[in-house]
Amino acid sequence: MPPKLTKLELQIMEVFWTRGACSVREIQEAFPKAKRPAYTTVQTTVYRMEGKGALRCVKRISNANIFEAAISRNSAQNRLIDDLLGLFGARPVMARLVETGKLTLEDVEAARQVLKKAQKERQR
Repeated sequence: MPPKLTKLELQIMEVFWTRGACSVREIQEAFPKAKRPAYTTVQTTVYRMEGKGALRCVKRISNANIFEAAISRNSAQNRLIDDLLGLFGARPVMARLVETGKLTLEDVEAARQVLKKAQKERQR
C-alpha cells in the first residue's frame, strides 16, 4: 500500500508527476511565489518522503540529490480515496459531491458503467 501523504507532500508529488526527476531547489521553485515554502521545509519534507518510500534518490550532482517519484499519481489518489471511504463510507461522500455540484450526470453514468463491469467480473 502506498504511504499516507500530507497536503504538502501531495503538492510536492505533483511536481514530480508533472516534471519528472528534480532537485530540492527545483521542487521549491515550482511552487507559486506567494505560497512558496522555505527551502528547508521542502528539503525536510523530501527526505521524510524518501523515508516513507514515496520518493527515491536517483543521482547526485555536486551537493544536490536528484529525486523521482516512487509511487504513481493513481496509487496516491487511490490511497486518499480509500482512507476517505474508510472514515465516512460512500454515501456521505457521494452526498457531499452532489451538494457541492461536483458530481454531474455524466459522472454518475460513468460510475454506472464501472459498476456494471465490476459486477460482471465478480460473476466470473
